[in-house]
Amino acid sequence: MDFLPAELATYAEAHTSPEPELLQRLNRNTRAQVMAPRMLSGHLQGRLLSMIAHMIRPRRVLEIGTYTGYSALCLAEGLTDDGLLITLEQNEELEEFARSYWQQSPLGAKIDLRIGVAADVIPTLTDTFDLVFIDADKRNNQLYYELIIDKLRPGGFILADNVLWSGKVIAPVKPNDLDTQTVRAFNQLIQDDPRVENVLLPIRDGITLIRKR
Repeated sequence: MDFLPAELATYAEAHTSPEPELLQRLNRNTRAQVMAPRMLSGHLQGRLLSMIAHMIRPRRVLEIGTYTGYSALCLAEGLTDDGLLITLEQNEELEEFARSYWQQSPLGAKIDLRIGVAADVIPTLTDTFDLVFIDADKRNNQLYYELIIDKLRPGGFILADNVLWSGKVIAPVKPNDLDTQTVRAFNQLIQDDPRVENVLLPIRDGITLIRKR
């Protein structure tokens, strides 16, 4: 995920608003206690999520892929007073860890965790969303996108994470590398979809910002 030289990445974080203290602890303890900590949004990306949420001021947010709850707290920072963030996670073993941090924040009351397979849960949701963050298994990105596009209000936004896939999207793809193939196919789907406008931001592992027309 590290495309910038380490010195430039450190400089960028040093000139980005700091993580709130709770998020610092969640960041640190995720890296110390949970497998695959590279899945954590982290300081720079987390502040980007918060900034976008503040810009949009969403009433309803859907997050696909909770992990340890860091990005949910970041996105919840921009919710309206009556806002709600629904976050979907398949790994029930992460629930207690995430909730333990949400309970330490006043934003925790605005986070609704649903444990289950996202492809099964999304069709049951009746809300119209202002903002959706897709950050789960990459092989199902296209499925999630098609499931949520009609639940997104016109003018609403989708954020899709890991769209550069550690730089593999521009490297020769091996026939058995299904993850890279599906990330590239997803990126092309978004680029060709007349229903949306999009910009791919080369931040961390790449985030595509998508606006529904």
